[in-house]
Amino acid sequence: MDKEAVIKALAALAHPVRLDVFRALVVAGPAGMTPGTMAEGLGIPQNTLSFHLKELAHAGLVSQERASRNLIYRAAFERMNGVLGYLTENCCRGASCATTAATSCNC
Repeated sequence: MDKEAVIKALAALAHPVRLDVFRALVVAGPAGMTPGTMAEGLGIPQNTLSFHLKELAHAGLVSQERASRNLIYRAAFERMNGVLGYLTENCCRGASCATTAATSCNC
């Protein structure tokens, strides 16, 4: 992952609503969530949620899939693992680290 992609991802997460949305999608796992479910669970108006989902999708942190009449959003775990990998790439001065859990999420 390159520096610009990491900056875009971190910038997208640097907003309280987007961080809450992303964390809710992480909890939902591979099943994902519909915008209606997210809006209700997080207490966010749907039009506001739509804006924030678009920002997260633009940063590559969420994916969107149409299932019949619904949209399903999912956290992009591979992308987030790439961000975490970039941030921890040179940790511990190149020695083996015990912090491998952050780079091995296989959700």
